Amino acid sequence: MIDIHCHILPGVDDGAHSLKESLVMARMAFRDGIHTIVATPHTLDGIHINPVQEVASRVASLQHVLLQNRIHLRLCVGADVHLCPRILERIRTGEAATINDARKYLLLELPSQTIPSGVKDEIFNLKLNGITPIISHPERNPVIHKDVAILYELVSMGALCQVTAMSITGEFGGMVKECAELLLRHRLVHVIATDAHSSDRRPPVLSDAVEIAAEILGSYEDARHMVTDVPASILSGDVFDVPEPMRIKRGTWC
Repeated sequence: MIDIHCHILPGVDDGAHSLKESLVMARMAFRDGIHTIVATPHTLDGIHINPVQEVASRVASLQHVLLQNRIHLRLCVGADVHLCPRILERIRTGEAATINDARKYLLLELPSQTIPSGVKDEIFNLKLNGITPIISHPERNPVIHKDVAILYELVSMGALCQVTAMSITGEFGGMVKECAELLLRHRLVHVIATDAHSSDRRPPVLSDAVEIAAEILGSYEDARHMVTDVPASILSGDVFDVPEPMRIKRGTWC
C-alpha cells in the first residue's frame, strides 16, 4: 500500500517529535503493508514553512537511516499545503512541495472550521496550470458536515479527495465517521491515507480502514484501489480514471 499523507519527518511540525519516533512509525507502517510513504509536513499554515529543498533533504536523510535500520520503506517528497493566497506562485518558487515534487498533484488542506470563498478560484488556477489538488480530510470539516454539496462542487471542478483512515474507523468520532461513509457512498473519496502524526495517538495504519471501506462500498477491490493503484498514479504524475461523483443536493448534512 501507499500512504500519500504522513507526518513522519522528525521535528518539522506537529508530527514525529524525534528520529526514534519516526523509526517506530516506519516499522509500524511497514508491518501494516505500507511500502511507500509521502512525507507531508505542514507548510504555509502561518506556523510552519517547509520549502521543497528542505523537505527533500530531510526525506533523503530519513531514508538513509531507514536503510541503515533495514526498514524497507520508500519515502517521497510532499507537503500538507494549507490553503492560502497565491498557492501556484508559491509552488513555482519552491515554497510548497507537490507530491513527489512532480508538480502534478498537490495535497491541499482547507481551514479546519471554514471553507474560504476563494477556494474555487485557487482550484481553478491550479487545474489550469496542470496541478490537481487533493483535498485532505474534508470529512473532518464542520462546514462540509452541514452541506456536503460544497465538496461535491469542488470535486466537479476536478479536485480529488483524501479521507483519513482513522475517520473511517471512527476514531475521530461518530459525526466524522458518518461523513466519511457518506463521501465513500457518493464516490467523493479517491484516496485513503493515514495522516499519521505519531505511533500511538495517530498511527500510520491503513489496513483496518480498507476493510471497513470495502464493506461500505461492497467491494474490496474498490477500497484497495484507493491505497494502491490511485496513489501509485499520483506518485507517477499520471492521469487516471476518476469515477463520476453522485450529485448531492445543497444543504445535505452528514
